[in-house]
Amino acid sequence: MLDAAYYELLHRLQAADFVLVELTLYLDTHPDDRQAVEQFNQYAQYRAQLAAEYERTYGPLLQFGHSYSRYPWDWKNSPWPWQV
Repeated sequence: MLDAAYYELLHRLQAADFVLVELTLYLDTHPDDRQAVEQFNQYAQYRAQLAAEYERTYGPLLQFGHSYSRYPWDWKNSPWPWQV
């Protein structure tokens, strides 16, 4: 059974992903905006921290070698992040 902390962490990850997508789109047309680049890098670091916390607690977040698996193989455990 998944707890409230699971959904809170997943929500924070999704919010960080949203900010990164929006900043990417903005930077595609404003590549010289130093403040936006700095904000992008801050959110990228924040997202990496959230992803590491998620994986330590709940298992892999991404497949195809982007996330490590604990033993035994974690990918059989569901729901997967994209299913909730």
